[in-house]
Amino acid sequence: MSTKQKTAEELKQAVKEKYSQISEQSSEYNASSCCGSGESSDEVYNIMSDDYSEVEGYNADSDLGLGCGLPTQFAKIEEGDTVIDLGSGAGNDCFIARHETGQTGKVIGIDFAKPMIKKARKNAKKLNFNNVEFREGDIEDMPVSDNLADVIVSNCVLNLVPNKQKVFSEIFRTLKPSGHFSISDIVLVGELPKALREDAEMYAGCVAGAIQKDEYMSHIKELGFENITIQKEKPIVIPDDILTRYLSEEEIEGFKNGDTGIFSITVFAQKPGEETDSKNSEQEIKMIEEGAVCTPGSDCC
Repeated sequence: MSTKQKTAEELKQAVKEKYSQISEQSSEYNASSCCGSGESSDEVYNIMSDDYSEVEGYNADSDLGLGCGLPTQFAKIEEGDTVIDLGSGAGNDCFIARHETGQTGKVIGIDFAKPMIKKARKNAKKLNFNNVEFREGDIEDMPVSDNLADVIVSNCVLNLVPNKQKVFSEIFRTLKPSGHFSISDIVLVGELPKALREDAEMYAGCVAGAIQKDEYMSHIKELGFENITIQKEKPIVIPDDILTRYLSEEEIEGFKNGDTGIFSITVFAQKPGEETDSKNSEQEIKMIEEGAVCTPGSDCC
């Protein structure tokens, strides 16, 4: 069945089933395919993911080769922060975030595939991390309270979600005022060929589920996020030996030489701070000017 014929819930179920299967595949296989979906490519080893091996906090057992960027590298995580990772998989980005936030911080990974949660918890136990927690849940309806996180990260996951605007609204809800996110994801410029766009396997492979770059950025802006920045952008090239499963030689030529582009972007944005802080500051300044507050060094102190 094509993605066009599937409802949002059916798509989510298809992705959940696929990623439960992917959890048992090797990182090498996943990295040489489209996010672990479908057959791997013989032409290139690494289609989407960046190299994590030199990043501090990296744990090879938790790296399934499913990412399309290094969001934790750009996330400005500080010691003591509470960090949420959306679509946490086997825990790789959570463990890197934990290296940054330290023992005084907290990291929460959310994933809706039970085998992924099981694998991540096993890895956390092996590493003896008692401040890294994994929760089974849908990132369109996160199992966390309001204003909880200082930082939210995600790596090649939102493209798998039918209602991306809902996810961004959940990110807004769960971030603390002045909190921020850094998210790596797949976006499009131009229309994908119909065979790729409507294939459920390519949806699970992070490509068919991607939306236009302008639309993606608009969702973020419309919710009221500030300081929106594209921190990194790179083109994604699907190898010919994968494309031939979906397109004719003529269609491949047109696709490669057309205006369509598939990109990995890492986006940063910040939730506005509390207005009461600035109002209180203005009120305090006024009280000082009127002599209602005694400041060190003044005649009244």
